[in-house]
Amino acid sequence: QVQLVESGGGLVQPGGSLRLSCAASGSIFSINRMGWYRQAPGNQRELVATIDSGGSTIYTDSVKGRFTISRDNVKNTVYLQMSSLKPEDTAVYYCNAELQVVGGTPNRYFDFWGQGTLVTVSS
Repeated sequence: QVQLVESGGGLVQPGGSLRLSCAASGSIFSINRMGWYRQAPGNQRELVATIDSGGSTIYTDSVKGRFTISRDNVKNTVYLQMSSLKPEDTAVYYCNAELQVVGGTPNRYFDFWGQGTLVTVSS
């Protein structure tokens, strides 16, 4: 009943930029935190960046100064603007949302995930 759909991945050269989008839809009452995670081959999934409903952000150290997370609360959409991309940024990027569903227990939030979008940084 809740879907997160990512878009914007692809192949980019080192130093290039990409913008990821993730739209949440369905029986959503409210969204608390939204974020991006990534998983490179052979590695565990790791946090990239999160943004809460008030706009406060957290970034993993390796992307600070290069990536910017933002959200549109009207559209239930989160974005990840990635610049100065490096080969080590290559991974499948997953969108995450901590949200309350319509008709659910008040103030009880659940995590939902998108299907992932592949970002490849290579010359």
